[in-house]
Amino acid sequence: MKILLIGSGGREHALAAALNRDPELTELHVTPGNPGIAAIATCHTINVDENAAVVALAQKLNIDLVVVGPEKPLVNGLADALKAADIPCFGPSQAAAQLEGSKDFAKKVMSDAGVPTARSFTCRTQAEIEKALDAFGAPYVVKHDGLAAGKGVVVTEDRDLAIEHALQSQQVVIEEFLDGPEVSLFGISDGTTVIAMQPAQDFKRAFDGDLGPNTGGMGAYSPLPWAPDDIIEETLEKVLNPTVKEMAARGTPFVGLLYAGLALTSKGTRVIEFNARFGDPETEVLLPRLNTPLAQLLFKAATGALTANMKLDWSADSAVTVVLASKGYPASPQVGEPIMGIHELEGSSVFHAGTTMAGGVLQSAGGRVLAVTGMGSDLTEARDKAYRAISRITLRGSHFRSDIALNAAIAEKGN
Repeated sequence: MKILLIGSGGREHALAAALNRDPELTELHVTPGNPGIAAIATCHTINVDENAAVVALAQKLNIDLVVVGPEKPLVNGLADALKAADIPCFGPSQAAAQLEGSKDFAKKVMSDAGVPTARSFTCRTQAEIEKALDAFGAPYVVKHDGLAAGKGVVVTEDRDLAIEHALQSQQVVIEEFLDGPEVSLFGISDGTTVIAMQPAQDFKRAFDGDLGPNTGGMGAYSPLPWAPDDIIEETLEKVLNPTVKEMAARGTPFVGLLYAGLALTSKGTRVIEFNARFGDPETEVLLPRLNTPLAQLLFKAATGALTANMKLDWSADSAVTVVLASKGYPASPQVGEPIMGIHELEGSSVFHAGTTMAGGVLQSAGGRVLAVTGMGSDLTEARDKAYRAISRITLRGSHFRSDIALNAAIAEKGN
């Protein structure tokens, strides 16, 4: 099987590594890729925002399956262009990708499907914004309606800040605040059938103790020893299956990865958001634990061949990912700094997220630079491996959280 993977981040590096483990894979091509991906796949430089260029590359390489990592090409309709060229694609159509592309659209789908979520108002004027904020009270939850690269959501006690953030977008969704821990749970869908993956938890705030601004994600871990035993079954029954059924009923079947961001509230599980692709950095802890051949799984999803009785095979090991971020991230990341120490690491996986080669030297090229994943028999061992590895990497001014999975590891030991 020949696969073309679209993307250049840590998520795509983890996808590439997992696809490479599938014995059915014969060639793995990636565009645009990064230096880490280039070590395990053939990279091509094209503009992935130009659907015709991606289709032409897939045809030239005689690709059997295209796997789309980031959300923007999906919202731009890449899957539709590939379908028109009879090329299987793991990723939803432009219409179905609106589950991520528009918070308002996702809310309407959840309402029609009976999926539990936070009460909300969609607002376009300052008067509507202020009325919604006052209706729910603090903490205020304000979400830009469209794609915002993980930075469109503000949760704050400051009403003025909430208004300021809301006015930066033509349309916003203002929600009630959901209490309880957050969980990410992915479903692989062929448009009719959904196969649930294991849950993971990520850490959005920049600094220890969940302090500082929201980021694209500073770390993650899986499995979740504290999560309810039936969380996968409940999410399938109440969230993933109803959503996929509703999308099919609308004539826009969802094919690809349906990411459900959940809050385990005092009133039950509620959906915080949907994404239409693999989450980052959750992918970096989930795929190293997945024993099921990934290329074959994604091809079945892309070609409508999933069955409800399919079971994924998971390693019993735990995984912890810690993200190394550039100085100034997330507000104003500094790039172009040399990265040292990666090739000396053993016992952990280093996924390139924002790197480039310049003059033969590996350099930072984004806010989140590397995702370092450790695996072990429990969360404590996995944490130890991840932090031992990341501490040996040198990047001037960089920072990372020291408390990823800490509380869960302590609780696990206590049990």
